[in-house]
Amino acid sequence: MRNNILAGLTVGIIALPLSMALAIAIGVPPQNGLYTAIIAGIFASIFGSSKVNISGPTAAFVVILIPIVQEFGLKGLLICGLLSGFILLLMGLLKLGTLIELIPYPVTVGFTTGIAVVIAIFQIKNFFGLEIESFSGHFHQKIYLLINNFNTFQINEFIVGFATLFILIIWAKLKSKIPAPLIALSLSTIATVLISEIYPNIQVSTIASTFQYNINGIVGKGIPSIPLQFSLPWAEYTLDDLNLDMFYKILPHSVAIAILGALESLLCAVITDGMTGNRTNPNKELIGQGLANIVVPFFGGIPATAAIARSAANVKSGGNLKLSSIVHSIFIFISIVFFASYLSYLPMASLSALLLVVAWNMSEVKHFINIIKVAPKYDVYVLLTCFILTIFLDMQIAVGVGMALASILFIKRTIELYSIELINKEHPIVYENIPSNAIIYNINGPMFFGAAQNALRTLVSTKEDVKYIILNMDNVTIIDMTALVAIKSIIDNLNRNKKILLMTGINERILKKFTKVGIIFDSKRLILKANINSALKSIPIDNNIS
Repeated sequence: MRNNILAGLTVGIIALPLSMALAIAIGVPPQNGLYTAIIAGIFASIFGSSKVNISGPTAAFVVILIPIVQEFGLKGLLICGLLSGFILLLMGLLKLGTLIELIPYPVTVGFTTGIAVVIAIFQIKNFFGLEIESFSGHFHQKIYLLINNFNTFQINEFIVGFATLFILIIWAKLKSKIPAPLIALSLSTIATVLISEIYPNIQVSTIASTFQYNINGIVGKGIPSIPLQFSLPWAEYTLDDLNLDMFYKILPHSVAIAILGALESLLCAVITDGMTGNRTNPNKELIGQGLANIVVPFFGGIPATAAIARSAANVKSGGNLKLSSIVHSIFIFISIVFFASYLSYLPMASLSALLLVVAWNMSEVKHFINIIKVAPKYDVYVLLTCFILTIFLDMQIAVGVGMALASILFIKRTIELYSIELINKEHPIVYENIPSNAIIYNINGPMFFGAAQNALRTLVSTKEDVKYIILNMDNVTIIDMTALVAIKSIIDNLNRNKKILLMTGINERILKKFTKVGIIFDSKRLILKANINSALKSIPIDNNIS
């Protein structure tokens, strides 16, 4: 109990600034990130499967949430989060959790590294204190804005950001039990406040100077100390706004949030299971994440998922019960109630420095470079495609194209496992007394559409003097519709040429498929035998033995 309370407090200290920084990164007030950590940390833990996962806003969501905020605002984001929660819940109920594991590693590393690059680019504005009125658009447009407005560089902001970044890096290397964000952000905030008091002309942007709030007539700057105001996610919409046209617009965003949330949560579960020896139920975990995302929007929270870094920190701090996640949420709640005014002094440049470290940690640079060095070239193509598309276009497009490429490669590699071999004197398996007017083919591997066409070409081109063709399917475990149609074509072609086909080694499952498509065995033109030897014995004796 004691270890889990301490672990929860440790993770809460890490999650507090991160939740604010991630909310700011997507373009919403910092308190919305804090509300997310409070609600998601409790609901995802109680209803999910993992005992150690910590849920809340994550860096992986930044790229797909920014366009939603820019197009629909915070109110649209809340609706998207609510819909994504229902999608996650449905995925869990339909037991689709295991399907997420089918996403290939190059796809995951590609879009994760791409997201890290995009997050890092977003932080340059606040890190250097650049004055850019509207920092929006595609990646190349943001680069243009940064370069074009770099003359607005403010040395005060840069010094604060660089000092915070330096402390974060150095403190992490010391491997202290005290979280690096607590030390770095505390020192930078205290230093900023003291310098501003001593030298009023030196000003640094803070949460208080950047954000204002108006809650039930209470107006203030920074973070409101009145947390968790319940409201309907669609409260700011009129009945005219809530129509099918809007639903069609936000549904693709909601699906993307759900898929990424599922992927991130289950990947987090795999990592923490490896650290603890536990076994997370992927479907129950999706149900927990779904319920959390359904509840979060009613309190102004943004989409949430299990956070890998925070969950790992929880395990390392001794957390092994769901209590640690609940304590982490309670800590953030208490911090808002009693310390909101102090949290509002956090410099924007310091939060940018924190997100730069987060981006570096999630970039998986070592894995990215390792894949390029050692992986087959097609996997490298998938990796680079996902990486480039994530940066320049969209994460949904990147994952979609990456999965399509990976699927094509999987089919190609599966087809390469297939072979159709002529059994003759040079073959390792030699059968005696093969008649001169007979030929034996051995099919190995699954028969998909590409492989089926190969079999069709081979068997149709059989020599004219061959009357009996033995087709051994001992090693065929799977057959698809294209292959079944190809086999029917083979049978029809051989019948026209008055050749006899003997098929051997067909398992019961494939035999049922043959019957369903109308492939009926008889004792004349299409003969079924148990094995090659029995097929050879059934062929009339020929005086010419090969």
